[in-house]
Amino acid sequence: MPTPSKQGIGGSGGASGDDGRSSGPIGLRVFEADGPLIGRTADLARIDRFLVTVARTPGGGGPLLLLGEPGVGKTVLLAAAVARAERRGMHVVAAAGQEYRAHLSHSGLGRLITETAAARPPVDPGEALAVALGHRDGPPPDHDAVARDVLSLFARIAGHRPTLIVVDDVQWLDPASATILGDVARRMAGFAAGMLCAAREGSDSFFDHSGLPIHDVHPLGESDAQDLLERSFPALAPRVRRRLITEALGNPLALLELPIALDASPPRTAVAMPERLPLSRKLQSAFASRITGLPPTTRYLLLLAALDATGDLDVVRRAATGRCGLKHLAPAERAQLIRVHEPAGLRFRHPLTRSAVVELATSDQRRSAHRALARAWQEVPERQAWHLAQAAQGPDEGVAALLERAAGVIGGRGDGPAAAAALLRAADLTPSAPERARRLAEAACTSANISGDLRDVPHLLDTARRTAPGADSPAMAVAGAAYLLNGSGDIDTAHRLLCGALTTRPAPYDPADTALADALHTLLLVCFFGGRPELWPPFDAALARYPLPPVLLAAARRTFADPARTGPADLAVLDEAIAGLTHDPDPRRIVRTAIAGAYLDRLDGCIEALHRVVAGGRRGEHIAPAIDALFLLGNHAWLTGQWQHLQATAREGLDLCEQHHYPMQAWVGRYLLACTAAARGDHEATRTLTDRMNHWAGPRRADTVRAYAAHARTLSALGQGNFEEAYQQATLITPPGTLPSHAPHAMWTFMDLVEAAMRTGRRTEARDHAAAARTAGLDVLSPRLRMLIHATGALTADDDRHTGFQDALSVEGAERWPFDLARIHLHYGERLRRARARTRARHHLGTAADLFGQLGAAPWADRANQELRACGTPARTAPRPATAVLTPQQREIATLAAAGLTNKRIAERLSLSPRTVSTHLYQLFPKVGVTSRAGLRDALEHLDQQ
Repeated sequence: MPTPSKQGIGGSGGASGDDGRSSGPIGLRVFEADGPLIGRTADLARIDRFLVTVARTPGGGGPLLLLGEPGVGKTVLLAAAVARAERRGMHVVAAAGQEYRAHLSHSGLGRLITETAAARPPVDPGEALAVALGHRDGPPPDHDAVARDVLSLFARIAGHRPTLIVVDDVQWLDPASATILGDVARRMAGFAAGMLCAAREGSDSFFDHSGLPIHDVHPLGESDAQDLLERSFPALAPRVRRRLITEALGNPLALLELPIALDASPPRTAVAMPERLPLSRKLQSAFASRITGLPPTTRYLLLLAALDATGDLDVVRRAATGRCGLKHLAPAERAQLIRVHEPAGLRFRHPLTRSAVVELATSDQRRSAHRALARAWQEVPERQAWHLAQAAQGPDEGVAALLERAAGVIGGRGDGPAAAAALLRAADLTPSAPERARRLAEAACTSANISGDLRDVPHLLDTARRTAPGADSPAMAVAGAAYLLNGSGDIDTAHRLLCGALTTRPAPYDPADTALADALHTLLLVCFFGGRPELWPPFDAALARYPLPPVLLAAARRTFADPARTGPADLAVLDEAIAGLTHDPDPRRIVRTAIAGAYLDRLDGCIEALHRVVAGGRRGEHIAPAIDALFLLGNHAWLTGQWQHLQATAREGLDLCEQHHYPMQAWVGRYLLACTAAARGDHEATRTLTDRMNHWAGPRRADTVRAYAAHARTLSALGQGNFEEAYQQATLITPPGTLPSHAPHAMWTFMDLVEAAMRTGRRTEARDHAAAARTAGLDVLSPRLRMLIHATGALTADDDRHTGFQDALSVEGAERWPFDLARIHLHYGERLRRARARTRARHHLGTAADLFGQLGAAPWADRANQELRACGTPARTAPRPATAVLTPQQREIATLAAAGLTNKRIAERLSLSPRTVSTHLYQLFPKVGVTSRAGLRDALEHLDQQ
């Protein structure tokens, strides 16, 4: 890990904290020269106002106390104040309390008075003060007399030029000095001198600051904390950075010291970051001082609470049974180390106090506390296993097995880093080399496919192979394949690696073997991205080795790998799996289920679960599934016309891909951006993105990525009216007249190919392709596909009957897919105009223009407007405003649709036909300025306010 950059320290807002000074009498002069203080604008503004008042206002002197937690940056702010005061020509007198000298009477005052020696002309300190400091002999002076002498001394110095008296760490001043300076601070009004002090909040002190103006120095906000870490330690892995930000809680000293202490600890991978971060000497000094003076029973209870980390007082009570009661926590509460909220809550005021409590305990004390906590958690096996593992002193297969099972539970809840850490600890405790290697491989697999620590995979796999040379497992293959795909992008090698691992497993396969299932799910994605039929037979052979294959895996083999050949039984399994996502905590299962339903328009039922996965990714619990979830949400947003949301979602996913080194997954995000750019007429962006796709995919034989590029280019060409180019691009995905096996993207482009074929005079090819889609039974797979089947049938029909278009527009929920719907309106309007049915044509063309305009699909809106002009109607220059009056029936339908009811349910409620409901919806959407049901609620509220 690199040492912090000079800029980062300069911008810390608190690098040194409250100890360890570098130069000068109190070391306040060295910090600001290196750069601006991050996140301290408001603090510096308050100090500047104070200095201006002292320097420019007659008699404007007085005190100001900076109050904050240890390490929050008070010393650095004092340093900034000194530099600012000196630039204003002020005289500065500075000193600091020192804990090791707090027993020496008047020592703090003596250091401060020594600083006044630089005053010109020299000033006499006064009789009482001189005696108190031991400069003259005499009887012990009265406290008030000493205070008067100090006040007089400061007044005479300030009489020559404005003066700033700076006192750091007043909590460590000796009692006599603290008492006198507290009195002086309250009596400084009317002088041209200011006293700027700093103290730790919550510390006992003889410096009485009651009645003094106080400025609270708060910890840094999260964005400033991240800025400080990125500047000071740019090479930190994102998850390590997040952990440090969480532990530091905005404390600048901790942000700058924790990475250094972590780097100095025994080498570990990112997935195995220690449960308790090590503290540097400075952090120990800052956070441990109030712990060492506590009674032993209090420290034991704090150790139990720190190692448990749940904040559950009942757990501490059960663990401490027979040794001490919770009443012994009172001294820690009085020292403001913890907050206790009966009946069940205990919280450390700062996470690093928890670390300090653990670090101050001996290893025997920690193991004993872990054993006690294991007994307290005996009804929760994963927590019990973790504490038993921490208490173990050597290899223990029983504990290792418990911990491995716990890792499975934890991973199933989506906490990838914790699951990986449990597996690594299990490997540490495993006596058998092959078993230890297997558990290391499982940790690598978890790192790659859940927690987002892909860069740790080579090290973990190398350690596993050195532990047991020749050992192999599905987990090794999965981790290796993930690393290959996101490193070189070598699809064929990843395919061979996974197939080789699967063939070594004896048949029949065990359905309970999760590592085996993970390998097959990974192989499914490898075959998908390869996009070639010859990749699938080894997958099918492996799946056949199950006596009864995992239900979701078997369904995904058809619904995702070859959706055009999905049968009713597969749909039933898929729909049941989607229905079960409501309370499913496993991010991998959620994502795998959503992937299985993506080509069959089943993402509607997965949205809430996918948002849960994204939320966990934002917390750093499972990065890899969160990336998939973001792109699946983007996929849904593309089809449902929520293109602004798509942009934000895809960008977030791409950012995660870049931060965590997942370039393979990034092609899905780029595909979504390319499609949106194509539909909106940003053809240069489309060309740039698709060029990148083809350049990467070509040498790696990633045919699905090439299909992504062809799809976006097809849309771009259609929008520009370049139908020959559109046809050539569409036929790169599938030849006309067939829906080939293992080419799922043909499901999403068959109407594009039919349109391009018709526009270029290839009527036979267009009819054949429409017939192939109809014969494949796509109309039974989803309402959207049924709508497109009707539309392509109408496009290729010889006669002027338009029942196909009418059937398409009457499909249940047609308004949910505004881009597809607008294209059908456009095709219908064009056909009507050519049949000279201009009045009806205007309605459909106008609806198309409005929908395209609301989506921002400029080229398509231009096509619709061109047709409108040919009908003798002015072009629609913009979507109609959301001020049109809805009929009572339209308003009722809109309200029910906004509440989530389907067209069928609305029809039943209002005694209408579903077709009538659908017609009303696509008529009212343009009126209220939305393109889908998702915007209805807000649009109706807006109408109510008008």
